[in-house]
Amino acid sequence: MIHSSLEAPSAPVVHRYEFASDNTAGICPEAWAALAEANQAFVPSYGTDSWTQRACDLIRREFEKPDAEIFFVFNGTAANSLVLASLCQSYHSVICHEIAHVETDECGAPEFFSNGTKILTGSGRDGKLTAAEVERLILKRTDVHYPKPRVVSLTQSTESGTVYKPEEIAAITAVARRHGLSTQMDGARFANAFAALRETKSHLSPADVTWRVGVDALCFGGTKNGMNTTEAVVFFNPDLAREFEYRCKQAGQLSSKMRLQSSQWVGMLESGAWLQNAKHANAMAKLLAHELQRIPTIGLAREPEANAVFATMPAEIAEAMAARGWHFYNFIGAQGYRLMCSWATRAEPIHAFVSALTDIVERSSARAEKRDGRP
Repeated sequence: MIHSSLEAPSAPVVHRYEFASDNTAGICPEAWAALAEANQAFVPSYGTDSWTQRACDLIRREFEKPDAEIFFVFNGTAANSLVLASLCQSYHSVICHEIAHVETDECGAPEFFSNGTKILTGSGRDGKLTAAEVERLILKRTDVHYPKPRVVSLTQSTESGTVYKPEEIAAITAVARRHGLSTQMDGARFANAFAALRETKSHLSPADVTWRVGVDALCFGGTKNGMNTTEAVVFFNPDLAREFEYRCKQAGQLSSKMRLQSSQWVGMLESGAWLQNAKHANAMAKLLAHELQRIPTIGLAREPEANAVFATMPAEIAEAMAARGWHFYNFIGAQGYRLMCSWATRAEPIHAFVSALTDIVERSSARAEKRDGRP
Protein backbone atom coordinates (compact mmCIF):
# COMPACT_ATOMS: atom_id res chain seq x y z
CA MET A 1 0.00 0.00 0.00
CA ILE A 2 1.41 3.40 -0.98
CA HIS A 3 0.50 6.16 1.45
CA SER A 4 0.16 9.77 0.40
CA SER A 5 1.82 12.51 2.38
CA LEU A 6 -1.75 13.52 3.27
CA GLU A 7 -2.22 10.37 5.30
CA ALA A 8 0.20 8.50 7.54
CA PRO A 9 -1.91 6.08 9.60
CA SER A 10 -0.24 4.47 12.58
CA ALA A 11 -2.80 1.68 12.89
CA PRO A 12 -3.23 -1.10 10.32
CA VAL A 13 -5.52 -0.13 7.46
CA VAL A 14 -8.90 -1.85 7.35
CA HIS A 15 -9.73 -2.27 3.67
CA ARG A 16 -13.16 -1.45 2.33
CA TYR A 17 -14.11 -2.79 -1.09
CA GLU A 18 -17.64 -1.43 -1.51
CA PHE A 19 -16.74 0.53 -4.65
CA ALA A 20 -13.88 -1.50 -6.09
CA SER A 21 -16.13 -3.73 -8.19
CA ASP A 22 -19.60 -5.21 -8.28
CA ASN A 23 -17.74 -8.53 -7.99
CA THR A 24 -16.81 -7.78 -4.38
CA ALA A 25 -20.40 -8.11 -3.14
CA GLY A 26 -21.62 -11.51 -1.98
CA ILE A 27 -24.56 -13.61 -3.11
CA CYS A 28 -27.90 -11.85 -2.84
CA PRO A 29 -30.70 -13.38 -0.69
CA GLU A 30 -32.83 -14.62 -3.60
CA ALA A 31 -29.95 -16.51 -5.19
CA TRP A 32 -28.78 -17.79 -1.81
CA ALA A 33 -32.24 -19.12 -0.89
CA ALA A 34 -32.59 -20.92 -4.22
CA LEU A 35 -29.09 -22.35 -3.86
CA ALA A 36 -29.93 -23.65 -0.39
CA GLU A 37 -33.16 -25.22 -1.67
CA ALA A 38 -31.32 -26.91 -4.53
CA ASN A 39 -28.73 -28.26 -2.11
CA GLN A 40 -31.07 -31.01 -0.95
CA ALA A 41 -31.25 -34.75 -1.57
CA PHE A 42 -29.85 -36.39 -4.69
CA VAL A 43 -30.36 -34.78 -8.10
CA PRO A 44 -29.35 -35.83 -11.64
CA SER A 45 -26.04 -34.36 -12.75
CA TYR A 46 -24.58 -32.47 -15.72
CA GLY A 47 -27.65 -30.32 -16.30
CA THR A 48 -30.25 -33.06 -16.62
CA ASP A 49 -32.00 -31.86 -13.46
CA SER A 50 -35.28 -29.99 -13.07
CA TRP A 51 -33.61 -26.83 -11.73
CA THR A 52 -31.65 -26.39 -14.95
CA GLN A 53 -34.75 -27.00 -17.06
CA ARG A 54 -36.67 -24.40 -15.04
CA ALA A 55 -33.87 -21.88 -15.38
CA CYS A 56 -33.70 -22.33 -19.15
CA ASP A 57 -37.46 -22.01 -19.49
CA LEU A 58 -37.49 -18.86 -17.36
CA ILE A 59 -34.80 -17.25 -19.50
CA ARG A 60 -36.71 -18.19 -22.66
CA ARG A 61 -39.84 -16.64 -21.20
CA GLU A 62 -38.05 -13.47 -20.07
CA PHE A 63 -36.63 -12.97 -23.57
CA GLU A 64 -39.80 -14.14 -25.34
CA LYS A 65 -37.77 -16.69 -27.31
CA PRO A 66 -39.05 -20.23 -26.77
CA ASP A 67 -36.48 -21.75 -29.15
CA ALA A 68 -33.43 -20.11 -27.54
CA GLU A 69 -30.63 -22.44 -26.52
CA ILE A 70 -29.19 -21.78 -23.06
CA PHE A 71 -26.00 -22.95 -21.38
CA PHE A 72 -24.50 -22.16 -17.98
CA VAL A 73 -20.79 -21.55 -17.46
CA PHE A 74 -18.74 -20.46 -14.47
CA ASN A 75 -17.56 -17.01 -15.52
CA GLY A 76 -17.72 -14.24 -18.09
CA THR A 77 -14.38 -15.06 -19.69
CA ALA A 78 -15.62 -18.53 -20.57
CA ALA A 79 -18.98 -17.22 -21.76
CA ASN A 80 -17.48 -14.64 -24.10
CA SER A 81 -14.64 -16.78 -25.34
CA LEU A 82 -16.63 -19.91 -26.05
CA VAL A 83 -19.42 -18.03 -27.81
CA LEU A 84 -16.97 -16.16 -30.01
CA ALA A 85 -15.14 -19.40 -30.76
CA SER A 86 -18.40 -21.08 -31.75
CA LEU A 87 -19.18 -18.26 -34.19
CA CYS A 88 -15.73 -18.18 -35.80
CA GLN A 89 -13.14 -20.22 -37.59
CA SER A 90 -9.47 -19.65 -36.79
CA TYR A 91 -9.01 -17.46 -39.87
CA HIS A 92 -11.84 -15.12 -38.83
CA SER A 93 -11.75 -11.93 -36.75
CA VAL A 94 -13.94 -10.35 -34.11
CA ILE A 95 -14.71 -6.63 -34.14
CA CYS A 96 -15.01 -4.93 -30.77
CA HIS A 97 -14.29 -1.60 -29.10
CA GLU A 98 -10.68 -0.95 -28.19
CA ILE A 99 -11.48 -1.01 -24.44
CA ALA A 100 -13.91 -3.95 -24.63
CA HIS A 101 -13.40 -6.61 -21.99
CA VAL A 102 -12.78 -9.28 -24.64
CA GLU A 103 -9.80 -7.23 -25.80
CA THR A 104 -8.34 -5.86 -22.58
CA ASP A 105 -9.21 -8.32 -19.79
CA GLU A 106 -9.58 -11.87 -21.08
CA CYS A 107 -5.87 -12.79 -21.23
CA GLY A 108 -6.24 -13.81 -24.88
CA ALA A 109 -8.95 -16.37 -24.09
CA PRO A 110 -11.10 -15.55 -27.15
CA GLU A 111 -8.10 -16.16 -29.39
CA PHE A 112 -7.09 -19.27 -27.44
CA PHE A 113 -10.47 -21.02 -27.57
CA SER A 114 -10.97 -20.17 -31.24
CA ASN A 115 -7.51 -21.43 -32.21
CA GLY A 116 -6.33 -18.00 -33.25
CA THR A 117 -9.27 -15.81 -34.26
CA LYS A 118 -7.98 -12.24 -34.34
CA ILE A 119 -9.50 -9.37 -32.38
CA LEU A 120 -9.94 -6.19 -34.45
CA THR A 121 -10.49 -3.10 -32.34
CA GLY A 122 -12.38 0.05 -33.26
CA SER A 123 -12.80 3.40 -31.58
CA GLY A 124 -15.85 5.30 -30.46
CA ARG A 125 -16.83 7.79 -27.80
CA ASP A 126 -17.61 6.56 -24.30
CA GLY A 127 -16.74 2.95 -25.02
CA LYS A 128 -19.27 2.53 -27.83
CA LEU A 129 -18.83 1.33 -31.36
CA THR A 130 -20.85 2.95 -34.13
CA ALA A 131 -22.30 1.40 -37.26
CA ALA A 132 -19.93 3.49 -39.36
CA GLU A 133 -16.89 2.31 -37.40
CA VAL A 134 -17.97 -1.32 -37.68
CA GLU A 135 -18.40 -1.01 -41.41
CA ARG A 136 -15.01 0.71 -41.72
CA LEU A 137 -13.36 -2.24 -40.00
CA ILE A 138 -15.27 -4.78 -42.08
CA LEU A 139 -14.21 -3.10 -45.33
CA LYS A 140 -10.71 -2.14 -44.25
CA ARG A 141 -9.35 -5.14 -46.10
CA THR A 142 -11.17 -7.89 -47.93
CA ASP A 143 -8.27 -9.87 -49.36
CA VAL A 144 -7.36 -13.43 -48.41
CA HIS A 145 -4.23 -12.25 -46.58
CA TYR A 146 -6.27 -10.61 -43.82
CA PRO A 147 -8.44 -12.30 -41.16
CA LYS A 148 -12.01 -12.14 -42.34
CA PRO A 149 -14.42 -10.28 -40.00
CA ARG A 150 -17.04 -12.71 -38.75
CA VAL A 151 -18.49 -11.37 -35.48
CA VAL A 152 -19.23 -8.01 -33.88
CA SER A 153 -18.95 -8.06 -30.09
CA LEU A 154 -20.84 -5.36 -28.15
CA THR A 155 -20.34 -4.77 -24.43
CA GLN A 156 -23.59 -3.86 -22.64
CA SER A 157 -23.13 -1.85 -20.48
CA THR A 158 -19.76 -0.72 -21.79
CA GLU A 159 -16.44 -0.56 -19.99
CA SER A 160 -17.02 3.19 -19.78
CA GLY A 161 -20.30 2.64 -17.97
CA THR A 162 -22.42 3.75 -20.91
CA VAL A 163 -25.41 1.96 -22.39
CA TYR A 164 -26.16 1.16 -26.03
CA LYS A 165 -29.65 2.29 -27.00
CA PRO A 166 -31.77 -0.17 -29.01
CA GLU A 167 -31.49 1.96 -32.14
CA GLU A 168 -27.70 2.01 -31.84
CA ILE A 169 -27.61 -1.77 -31.56
CA ALA A 170 -29.99 -2.15 -34.50
CA ALA A 171 -27.82 0.08 -36.69
CA ILE A 172 -24.72 -1.96 -35.89
CA THR A 173 -26.37 -5.34 -36.35
CA ALA A 174 -27.85 -4.23 -39.68
CA VAL A 175 -24.34 -3.49 -40.94
CA ALA A 176 -23.11 -6.80 -39.55
CA ARG A 177 -25.87 -8.81 -41.23
CA ARG A 178 -25.35 -7.01 -44.52
CA HIS A 179 -21.76 -8.23 -44.55
CA GLY A 180 -22.48 -11.72 -43.23
CA LEU A 181 -21.40 -11.16 -39.62
CA SER A 182 -23.07 -12.34 -36.41
CA THR A 183 -23.43 -10.17 -33.32
CA GLN A 184 -22.51 -11.29 -29.82
CA MET A 185 -23.33 -9.23 -26.74
CA ASP A 186 -21.06 -9.30 -23.71
CA GLY A 187 -23.75 -8.72 -21.12
CA ALA A 188 -21.77 -9.06 -17.90
CA ARG A 189 -23.82 -6.05 -16.77
CA PHE A 190 -26.76 -6.58 -19.09
CA ALA A 191 -29.21 -6.28 -16.19
CA ASN A 192 -27.86 -2.83 -15.30
CA ALA A 193 -28.03 -1.71 -18.92
CA PHE A 194 -31.59 -2.98 -19.30
CA ALA A 195 -32.68 -1.32 -16.06
CA ALA A 196 -31.22 1.96 -17.31
CA LEU A 197 -33.03 1.69 -20.64
CA ARG A 198 -36.32 0.93 -18.89
CA GLU A 199 -36.05 4.19 -16.95
CA THR A 200 -36.74 6.17 -20.11
CA LYS A 201 -38.76 3.58 -22.05
CA SER A 202 -40.78 1.54 -19.59
CA HIS A 203 -42.36 -0.57 -22.34
CA LEU A 204 -39.06 -2.17 -23.34
CA SER A 205 -38.59 -5.89 -22.82
CA PRO A 206 -35.28 -7.82 -22.79
CA ALA A 207 -36.19 -9.05 -26.26
CA ASP A 208 -36.42 -5.47 -27.54
CA VAL A 209 -32.78 -4.79 -26.72
CA THR A 210 -31.33 -8.11 -27.86
CA TRP A 211 -32.65 -10.44 -30.55
CA ARG A 212 -35.30 -8.07 -31.87
CA VAL A 213 -32.55 -5.60 -32.74
CA GLY A 214 -30.33 -8.25 -34.26
CA VAL A 215 -28.27 -9.78 -31.43
CA ASP A 216 -27.55 -13.45 -32.13
CA ALA A 217 -26.04 -14.50 -28.81
CA LEU A 218 -25.98 -12.95 -25.34
CA CYS A 219 -23.63 -13.66 -22.46
CA PHE A 220 -26.08 -12.87 -19.68
CA GLY A 221 -24.18 -11.86 -16.55
CA GLY A 222 -25.11 -13.50 -13.26
CA THR A 223 -22.08 -12.84 -11.06
CA LYS A 224 -22.25 -9.04 -11.09
CA ASN A 225 -26.02 -9.23 -10.60
CA GLY A 226 -25.78 -11.01 -7.25
CA MET A 227 -25.15 -14.65 -8.11
CA ASN A 228 -22.03 -16.78 -7.79
CA THR A 229 -20.00 -18.54 -10.49
CA THR A 230 -22.83 -18.64 -12.98
CA GLU A 231 -23.26 -16.91 -16.33
CA ALA A 232 -25.94 -17.80 -18.87
CA VAL A 233 -25.07 -18.14 -22.54
CA VAL A 234 -28.19 -17.46 -24.60
CA PHE A 235 -28.24 -18.30 -28.31
CA PHE A 236 -31.26 -16.56 -29.79
CA ASN A 237 -30.49 -18.30 -33.06
CA PRO A 238 -30.48 -21.98 -32.05
CA ASP A 239 -28.60 -23.00 -35.19
CA LEU A 240 -25.55 -21.17 -33.86
CA ALA A 241 -25.54 -23.32 -30.72
CA ARG A 242 -24.73 -26.50 -32.60
CA GLU A 243 -22.46 -28.71 -30.45
CA PHE A 244 -21.83 -25.86 -28.00
CA GLU A 245 -22.16 -28.34 -25.15
CA TYR A 246 -18.99 -30.01 -26.41
CA ARG A 247 -17.13 -26.71 -26.23
CA CYS A 248 -18.29 -26.27 -22.65
CA LYS A 249 -17.12 -29.75 -21.72
CA GLN A 250 -13.76 -29.40 -23.41
CA ALA A 251 -13.16 -26.04 -21.74
CA GLY A 252 -13.92 -27.38 -18.25
CA GLN A 253 -17.18 -25.43 -18.09
CA LEU A 254 -19.65 -28.31 -17.80
CA SER A 255 -20.64 -28.45 -14.15
CA SER A 256 -21.41 -31.89 -12.76
CA LYS A 257 -23.61 -30.27 -10.09
CA MET A 258 -25.26 -27.94 -12.57
CA ARG A 259 -28.23 -27.29 -10.29
CA LEU A 260 -25.98 -25.21 -8.03
CA GLN A 261 -25.48 -22.84 -10.95
CA SER A 262 -28.92 -22.93 -12.53
CA SER A 263 -30.97 -22.78 -9.32
CA GLN A 264 -29.67 -19.28 -8.65
CA TRP A 265 -31.22 -18.14 -11.92
CA VAL A 266 -34.53 -19.65 -10.88
CA GLY A 267 -34.47 -17.66 -7.67
CA MET A 268 -33.49 -14.45 -9.43
CA LEU A 269 -35.91 -14.72 -12.35
CA GLU A 270 -38.96 -15.96 -10.46
CA SER A 271 -38.62 -13.21 -7.85
CA GLY A 272 -37.67 -10.46 -10.29
CA ALA A 273 -34.52 -9.82 -8.23
CA TRP A 274 -32.32 -9.77 -11.34
CA LEU A 275 -33.93 -6.50 -12.41
CA GLN A 276 -34.48 -5.08 -8.94
CA ASN A 277 -30.82 -5.63 -8.06
CA ALA A 278 -29.79 -3.77 -11.19
CA LYS A 279 -32.17 -0.89 -10.53
CA HIS A 280 -30.82 -0.57 -7.01
CA ALA A 281 -27.17 -0.60 -8.11
CA ASN A 282 -27.89 2.04 -10.76
CA ALA A 283 -29.70 4.22 -8.21
CA MET A 284 -26.77 3.99 -5.81
CA ALA A 285 -24.41 5.05 -8.59
CA LYS A 286 -26.55 8.13 -9.22
CA LEU A 287 -26.53 8.94 -5.50
CA LEU A 288 -22.76 8.57 -5.33
CA ALA A 289 -22.27 10.78 -8.38
CA HIS A 290 -24.59 13.42 -6.94
CA GLU A 291 -22.66 13.50 -3.66
CA LEU A 292 -19.27 13.60 -5.36
CA GLN A 293 -20.27 16.69 -7.33
CA ARG A 294 -20.43 18.61 -4.07
CA ILE A 295 -16.69 18.20 -3.44
CA PRO A 296 -14.22 20.72 -4.90
CA THR A 297 -11.47 19.23 -7.12
CA ILE A 298 -13.55 16.06 -7.70
CA GLY A 299 -15.05 15.80 -11.16
CA LEU A 300 -17.23 13.37 -13.09
CA ALA A 301 -16.22 12.07 -16.48
CA ARG A 302 -19.94 11.75 -17.29
CA GLU A 303 -23.24 11.25 -15.56
CA PRO A 304 -23.61 7.54 -14.69
CA GLU A 305 -25.86 5.60 -17.04
CA ALA A 306 -25.69 2.25 -15.25
CA ASN A 307 -23.88 1.26 -12.04
CA ALA A 308 -20.43 2.75 -12.68
CA VAL A 309 -19.22 6.18 -11.61
CA PHE A 310 -16.10 7.56 -13.26
CA ALA A 311 -14.55 10.30 -11.15
CA THR A 312 -11.49 12.44 -11.59
CA MET A 313 -9.32 13.43 -8.64
CA PRO A 314 -5.67 14.26 -8.00
CA ALA A 315 -3.57 11.14 -7.51
CA GLU A 316 -2.52 12.21 -4.02
CA ILE A 317 -6.17 12.41 -2.99
CA ALA A 318 -6.81 8.90 -4.29
CA GLU A 319 -3.73 7.63 -2.46
CA ALA A 320 -4.94 9.24 0.76
CA MET A 321 -8.30 7.50 0.36
CA ALA A 322 -6.46 4.21 -0.11
CA ALA A 323 -4.51 4.91 3.06
CA ARG A 324 -7.83 5.13 4.89
CA GLY A 325 -8.80 1.75 3.50
CA TRP A 326 -11.03 2.69 0.56
CA HIS A 327 -10.21 0.44 -2.37
CA PHE A 328 -11.09 1.44 -5.94
CA TYR A 329 -9.38 1.35 -9.30
CA ASN A 330 -7.50 3.87 -11.38
CA PHE A 331 -9.18 3.34 -14.72
CA ILE A 332 -8.73 6.18 -17.21
CA GLY A 333 -5.58 8.28 -17.30
CA ALA A 334 -3.55 9.41 -14.31
CA GLN A 335 -6.50 10.96 -12.48
CA GLY A 336 -9.47 8.87 -13.61
CA TYR A 337 -11.02 6.40 -11.16
CA ARG A 338 -13.88 3.93 -11.40
CA LEU A 339 -16.33 3.45 -8.55
CA MET A 340 -18.77 0.55 -8.90
CA CYS A 341 -22.08 0.04 -7.12
CA SER A 342 -23.74 -3.34 -6.66
CA TRP A 343 -26.94 -4.95 -5.40
CA ALA A 344 -25.43 -4.73 -1.90
CA THR A 345 -24.42 -1.05 -1.97
CA ARG A 346 -26.19 1.05 0.62
CA ALA A 347 -26.41 4.79 1.22
CA GLU A 348 -24.42 4.65 4.47
CA PRO A 349 -21.11 3.59 2.88
CA ILE A 350 -21.65 6.17 0.15
CA HIS A 351 -21.96 8.91 2.74
CA ALA A 352 -18.94 7.53 4.65
CA PHE A 353 -16.88 7.49 1.45
CA VAL A 354 -17.91 11.04 0.56
CA SER A 355 -17.23 12.22 4.11
CA ALA A 356 -13.71 10.77 4.07
CA LEU A 357 -13.06 12.22 0.64
CA THR A 358 -14.35 15.65 1.70
CA ASP A 359 -12.08 15.60 4.75
CA ILE A 360 -9.02 14.70 2.69
CA VAL A 361 -9.76 17.37 0.07
CA GLU A 362 -10.18 19.99 2.80
CA ARG A 363 -6.91 18.94 4.45
CA SER A 364 -5.16 19.12 1.10
CA SER A 365 -6.58 22.58 0.42
CA ALA A 366 -5.51 23.80 3.88
CA ARG A 367 -1.99 22.50 3.35
CA ALA A 368 -1.81 24.19 -0.02
CA GLU A 369 -2.97 27.51 1.43
CA LYS A 370 -0.42 27.26 4.21
CA ARG A 371 2.34 26.36 1.77
CA ASP A 372 1.47 29.27 -0.47
CA GLY A 373 1.26 31.68 2.45
CA ARG A 374 -2.43 32.36 1.95
CA PRO A 375 -4.51 33.27 5.01
